[in-house]
Amino acid sequence: MANKNAKASARAKRVKRIRKKITGTSDRPRLCVFKSSKHIYAQIIDDSIGKTIACMSTVDKLFESGDEKGKSSSAERVGEILAQRAKSAGIEKVVFDRGGFIYHGRIKAVSDGARKGGLQF
Repeated sequence: MANKNAKASARAKRVKRIRKKITGTSDRPRLCVFKSSKHIYAQIIDDSIGKTIACMSTVDKLFESGDEKGKSSSAERVGEILAQRAKSAGIEKVVFDRGGFIYHGRIKAVSDGARKGGLQF
């Protein structure tokens, strides 16, 4: 139990450290990613007004996994759909916020899917 709290507090420190350097503007909003053990969540946030512009996750009603197997392929699909929603909202460029997680696996898959969908980092 103590190890779980240590991991959570270490991630919280990383999030604070990252958020000091990364902010989303109206020109380049922040693409923020969170992953749980089963699902992945991504949203595009304009920090200057404090609003979420677009969001997508694996628990979204419109998300269909299709023929994909595994969490990484689902994460890439989330990135692609999020990029489509961002394009329809008029967003071309974003700043990537990995949310305290290492840039590897599902986090990298979301960014690759967003790039494939047409977002520029």
